[in-house]
This record gives sequence, C-alpha cells and structure tokens, in this order.
Amino acid sequence: MTAAVPAAATSASRTHLVLIPSYNTGAKVYETVREARASWSPVWVVVDGSDDGTAEGLLRMAREDAGLRVWVLPRNQGKGSAVLHGLRAAQAAGFTHALTMDADGQHPAALIPTFMQASMRRPEAMILGRPVFDASAPLLRVRGRRISNGWTNLETLGAGVGDSLYGFRVYPVAALAAVMARQPWMRRFDFDTEAVVRLAWRGVKPINIDAPVKYLKAEEGGVSHFRYGRDNVLLTWMHTRLVLEFVLRLPLLLWRRALRRPPFQP
Repeated sequence: MTAAVPAAATSASRTHLVLIPSYNTGAKVYETVREARASWSPVWVVVDGSDDGTAEGLLRMAREDAGLRVWVLPRNQGKGSAVLHGLRAAQAAGFTHALTMDADGQHPAALIPTFMQASMRRPEAMILGRPVFDASAPLLRVRGRRISNGWTNLETLGAGVGDSLYGFRVYPVAALAAVMARQPWMRRFDFDTEAVVRLAWRGVKPINIDAPVKYLKAEEGGVSHFRYGRDNVLLTWMHTRLVLEFVLRLPLLLWRRALRRPPFQP
C-alpha cells in the first residue's frame, strides 16, 4: 500500500499544503495520496466518515510518512465540512494556503507544484483549475457545468472565474475559513462554487490555470457520489441565494470594477 516518497517531496512547505477530503473512494485514494506526496509535502487527508476501510489504510500510511497527516471524522458531513475541518487545522498550524483536490483520481497531482508556485507569486489570489476534458467526460456533466459557470460569471460581475465546479485549486486559508464561518451552507456539493463566488466578493482575485480532468470508469477504480437530481437541486438553491445577494452587492461590485479594485485588479 505504501510507497517510497521521492526526495523532491520530502522538503515540507511551511505555508502551502495539499488538502484532500475523502469519502468512500475505495483503494483509489491510496494512489491519489501517493501521487500527491510525490509532488508535494505536506499532504493532509480528511476522511469524511468513510466506512469502506480506507481510514485505517490511510492512518497506516501516515504512520510511515512524516509528510502525510490524516484526520478521520466520525460521520459523513459533506465535502465542504471536511475541507473546513482541514482549513481550521491548517490555520492553527500556521499555513496560509491550501490546495484542495479530490480523492478519486480525477485531478492531476503532477500539476500541484505549478499551482503552488502560482499561488506563491500571487498570494492574494485564488488559483483555480480550468478543466480540460477528454473523451471520458460525460456530455451531460460538461454541458451542465456551463450553466453553473454562466451564473457564477453573473454573480461575480465577470471577475474571471474560469470554472466554478473544478475542485483542483489553491485557496487563501484565512479568507476561505472566514467566509465559511459566516455561512450555514457550503458544506456539501455546493462548496466549490459558493467558495469562489464569496471569495471574489471578498476581493480575492481568481487566476485560472488549465488542468486535465479524468472521469474514471468503475473498472478503473472510479467512484462518483454525484447525484443528478439531488445535487442539481442543491446547486439551483445555491445560485438562487447567491443571485439575490448579488443584487444587494451590485453597487459595490460596480464601483470596484470601475476602479479596478480587488477582485478586478490586473
């Protein structure tokens, strides 16, 4: 299960960490963590109430790897809740930025250093993955996210969010933790989109970097917890809330954009 960590990943960053929320992803999570550790240190995993035995396996990996830490939540609370747990721990430990990535093998671990370097150059920004799809991408998912992206572009007054749903991104820890502390939402599938909208409202500039996304088949170890009906209802409710709040924020956003204030600065 464990693998030797390349020397390049053993020099731990004191400011930037990789944060992986995980829920019942099966053995694929071990591969994801190994690939992340090959590219970065430290890597933190928050197991969101998984009952597939992976929590025990990840804890064993962490005992043999000083660059890996694992938290196990007692019950499933949702991706956003798992990320928030990690953010609070990161903030307490003095980290300033966290790169989030999915545990299911969809995200390109090899690009972690590229995203981290972009974040170090622009620490005031959020570094967002802009997905590059291949033939494995379900057409319904690809078309559906265009709708969410359109609403996000409206809600942020064209601040420059390249994709609202792709969860491979670097967040400023303090800003995101503060945003989430004020919201009862953002705890499940609505996390990724609402995070970028509210951070843009807070003045955090989005910077986009292209990144491939893989949709793995079941025989390849792919696991998806997305449910078209349930999660699209959740996204619809989220955008309804955000649009209503956007109307109230519109004068301030127009003023910021006119003066090129954050998040509209170069």
